[in-house]
Amino acid sequence: MSADYEPATSPYEHRVERSFAFIDLSGFTRYTDQQGDGAAVEVLTDFRSRVREIAARRGVRIAKWLGDGAMLVAVDPEPLTEAIVDMESAFEGAPLPLRAGLSSGPVILFEGDDYIGAAVNLAARLCTKAEPGEVLATASMISSLMVNTEATPIGDHAIQGFANPVELVRLHGGDGA
Repeated sequence: MSADYEPATSPYEHRVERSFAFIDLSGFTRYTDQQGDGAAVEVLTDFRSRVREIAARRGVRIAKWLGDGAMLVAVDPEPLTEAIVDMESAFEGAPLPLRAGLSSGPVILFEGDDYIGAAVNLAARLCTKAEPGEVLATASMISSLMVNTEATPIGDHAIQGFANPVELVRLHGGDGA
């Protein structure tokens, strides 16, 4: 073995900063049960079309579809936050309301197309915690660059799976939205 030899380092030792959102159509199971598969497909087709259009316009990546939901990812929190607020507005008056959870932080980029870390898990938990028509985010995501988004502090909340309470905000479109 050469004196210059160094063992390969694990690709998981390095983390990347990313922002995540999980969105979900509230009441989809009940809607499908009551309205039937045809109506469910129509709602999902419309949902995905609106999400794709807004995500593309804001420069946000749809990481994966989750049935009646989606996971979105962005390098910076501002475009993701504003995309989600745009989506929330776009679904006002739709058959099913949207709900969302957002978080940012360092994560492992796993096998080039998946993310592992607290920020991902927290965004998913916040989506589950959100009421229909509500967008919840960690307070640490908010910045002065979010000119079309207003954040209402709602205090510290216990989040399932997290040892410490998390300071949350409720997001909605601002005056410029």
